[in-house]
Amino acid sequence: MAEQAKENNIDGIIFNRKKMDGHISNHSNNHSVQNPVDRLKILYPNVNEQETPLPRSWSPHDKCHAIGLSQNNLRVHYKGPGKTHSDAAAVRTSHPIPAACGLYYFEVKIISKGKNGYMGIGLTSQTFKMNRLPGWDKNSYGYHGDDGNSFCSSGSGQPYGPTFTTGDVIGCGVNLVNNTCFYTKNGIDLGIAFRDLPSKLYPTVGLQTPGEEVNANFGQEPFKFDQIEDMIKQMRAETKTAIYNFPMPTSQGDSTVLLHKMVSSYLVHSGYSLTAESFAKTTGQSFGEDLTSIKNRQKILKLVMSGRMGQAIEHTCRLYPGLLENNKNLLFMLKCRQFIEMVNGSDIECPPAKPIPNQTSVIQSTKSYQNGSATQNNNNNNNNNNNVINDCVQDNQQEIKNNNDTSQDSSKCNNSDPSNDLTTSNSDYINDIEMENGHISNGNSYKNGNTENNFVNSLDTDEDMEIDVPTARKVGSFERILEFGRELSQMGQQLEKDNKMNDDDRQMLEDAFSLIAYSNPWSSPLGWQLCPSKREKVCSALNSAILESMNYSWRPPLEICVAHAHELLRLMANNSLGACAFVNIEDVFPKN
Repeated sequence: MAEQAKENNIDGIIFNRKKMDGHISNHSNNHSVQNPVDRLKILYPNVNEQETPLPRSWSPHDKCHAIGLSQNNLRVHYKGPGKTHSDAAAVRTSHPIPAACGLYYFEVKIISKGKNGYMGIGLTSQTFKMNRLPGWDKNSYGYHGDDGNSFCSSGSGQPYGPTFTTGDVIGCGVNLVNNTCFYTKNGIDLGIAFRDLPSKLYPTVGLQTPGEEVNANFGQEPFKFDQIEDMIKQMRAETKTAIYNFPMPTSQGDSTVLLHKMVSSYLVHSGYSLTAESFAKTTGQSFGEDLTSIKNRQKILKLVMSGRMGQAIEHTCRLYPGLLENNKNLLFMLKCRQFIEMVNGSDIECPPAKPIPNQTSVIQSTKSYQNGSATQNNNNNNNNNNNVINDCVQDNQQEIKNNNDTSQDSSKCNNSDPSNDLTTSNSDYINDIEMENGHISNGNSYKNGNTENNFVNSLDTDEDMEIDVPTARKVGSFERILEFGRELSQMGQQLEKDNKMNDDDRQMLEDAFSLIAYSNPWSSPLGWQLCPSKREKVCSALNSAILESMNYSWRPPLEICVAHAHELLRLMANNSLGACAFVNIEDVFPKN
């Protein structure tokens, strides 16, 4: 039983890791249960459902009283008298079609045509009255089964397609780029039915005679019309082609030169010194910041990304005098992160011992020492692995394994030992983490060939020795954490007196201090702070501050353009411009 539970926990970790990395397959295995695939998110990846939810079912509120719903509000049946046209009844979805769908499609299967088959399938606005068939009133559009006519905001229909009856599957597609609507019958495209459609339309179905019953598929299941994915791909390709072929303005000079400058400025800003130098030579450019300055910044940022905050603060004070002294909030952020890294075990005064298997923090190893057991607490904390924190645990354990180095006391900002100066020798520089070598920006391990490395491995080799230190030294490290916490608290109090403490700073300090309340911080509700990816925000803030102190832009033009593009797509979606569905910034600038 214990072995089976352990195996299930391991499978849970592997499953969550693959899920986060986007490597979940469509096939289940014998040990893990996969979440069902949400096909709507695959069909409409650019839709932000927090702002504009997708239609997923019929609304139990937006319907006529003669309409009955069942099967998770996907089946509709008529329960009215059905004697005259005034007995018609309709139901629409809970949400309108988001413009960010680009091309939207849903299908309705006729379970029973009932007495006369007076059924209408189509689209309506929010003001549509639910005692009518879609198409009969203003801003409503419908394809009716009894005569095959299309109705466009009028009681008079136009010949369009064949009639439909029991067993038929009728699809309705909306092109949100050219504002047209088409229908399908049993997987066959019937052509465009309506043009010049308004925005914010709801999928709607109307019934009129007893016995009529239909089922809806909003994309949760494969469609009878199997060409919808191909149509979406074609529209995406056409949109990209239109973007690439759009003429660049000549008022700002040669567009190629502009792009080269943007790329060069990004490389310099991010500290890719070797790549920036090579790119400049290839494109015939020069960049203002010298290589020594870039490499100084690069090493400081790598120290941050490896969790060695004490050394990062020390080097920043020495190389950029006055920067942190004049920016107390930035220094406070760095110190809070240092406290977190000390809890994590990445930044402590005494050298760490060889890590105990499954050990995740200085605090946990200290508690194990006090209880006379180095493994008891770890076994108790390995039961709840199916969450994102455990993914971070794996990263941290690998980092601890490779990170047996000595951190410096963060309070010694005035250390002027020239032997530690970053500018004394090229051998002290860290090799560039080049983008072409598999750099991952969040500070986690990255792969180069078949070897998995960590940022720490690129640091000075004389600090990579494993030093066996008694557990009592770990207790001393814990005492150092408490001492550092008191210093950090005093710093926060001073910021409060100076009216420089904001709500974010207060929350940051509270979250950091809360970690020491847990024997294993990684499994705590605040364990997310220990993830290496959380170093990115600190790294970015420090890098920007250094650049700004040198009179460089704190944000590279390329990053600004990407942010503008994201905002433009959001505005397009809010203004019902469907072309936004076929442009994905991550296709050009992937996050990883």
